[in-house]
Amino acid sequence: MKSHFWYNNSQRNGIFFLALLIIALQLIYFFVDFSTQETSNLNTPEILKFQKEIDSLKQLKLATKKPKIYPFNPSFLTDFKGYQLGLSTEEIDRLLSHRSSGNYINSTKEFQQITKISDSLLAIISPYFKFPDWITNKNHDETVTPSTLLNTESQKKEPVILNSKKDLNSATEKDLQSVNGIGEKLSARIIKYRNRLGGFLLDEQLYEVYYLDAEIATKILEQFIVIEKPIIKRINVNTATFKEVLSIVYIDYNLTKKIFEYRDEVAEIQSLEELKKIEGFPLEKFDRITLYLDAK
Repeated sequence: MKSHFWYNNSQRNGIFFLALLIIALQLIYFFVDFSTQETSNLNTPEILKFQKEIDSLKQLKLATKKPKIYPFNPSFLTDFKGYQLGLSTEEIDRLLSHRSSGNYINSTKEFQQITKISDSLLAIISPYFKFPDWITNKNHDETVTPSTLLNTESQKKEPVILNSKKDLNSATEKDLQSVNGIGEKLSARIIKYRNRLGGFLLDEQLYEVYYLDAEIATKILEQFIVIEKPIIKRINVNTATFKEVLSIVYIDYNLTKKIFEYRDEVAEIQSLEELKKIEGFPLEKFDRITLYLDAK
């Protein structure tokens, strides 16, 4: 480093002036108060109007986040659904304990007596209670007994019409090959689809066989029809597992998922007609699905 005395006079004056400037700025920084005494007025009409708009947007966003409540049977209220509705853990446990003993909820008053929920919460959720028709309808003209139900079911059975046609459900591959246009592959495909269905319930189900021409299917029905209908135990949509519903020929994975999502929302599906509310539900398959699915 050069000695200070090596610089000429003008260079030494510049260094001295720079040092004085630095010292002056430091003194100003430490001893001069730069804070202002002015305060912002947050109560102006413009700011209040803007804040009101922000609050309304927040309320709207919170409202859209709340889960939509569908009508449901309180007897089938799950712990998750109860939590969404605002019930405490103790209140949900009381309800589940009541249901585990095989008892049901038949009125709003009974629901409160069992769960011991507050009047305010009951007033909010009770409008969504949906009880079965046999509870809500108090004007039954006759008492339904197992014997009357048996007689009613027997009256619904259609008489078997004797004719020369053979039973489609008992036909073998060789029997089907007697129809012109049916070979080994088509006959095997028909039997395979019949097994998937558990047996044909309707003649029209024959037209659903993969790669079977409608004209040939009509020829088959000229010789074979459904005479002995198989006994199909319909699956309860409210108690069925995901795999059981998926096993139905007319229901694929995506539709099964939508059905279970809807079931979780409403807690109980009281009528299969409710399935039509599901977005993307295949209405053209509804009549077929009801042959294998039930809501009771």
